[in-house]
Amino acid sequence: MFHRPPPPDTPDEALTPEQERVIAKFRRFSSMSILVMVLGVAAVLGVISYRMMRAQPLATGEVTALLPKGAKIATTTVSGDVVVVVLDVNGATEIRTFDLRTLAPAGKLRFAVEP
Repeated sequence: MFHRPPPPDTPDEALTPEQERVIAKFRRFSSMSILVMVLGVAAVLGVISYRMMRAQPLATGEVTALLPKGAKIATTTVSGDVVVVVLDVNGATEIRTFDLRTLAPAGKLRFAVEP
């Protein structure tokens, strides 16, 4: 019912010094290969954990930005690490940008009509 391999005809022979050197060399190369692979995986996991620890959370809380008198918010959008607010100030267009992480003002651009 069960397949059994036939018993060996010859007993285990001792390895020659040349064969022992080849086996030792193979073991050395195998251990070096495993060591390099483990170091590579550790490096990748180290970089991933470093970036996760260094990531700064987005700003939370309340921020009040004062707008000029008569200004209306036309549109808002987020682009990269910047919040962009387009204002309509008495017929003139103004763009204000804020840093997404700190919500601090990053810039202001005004458009005016030539007289």
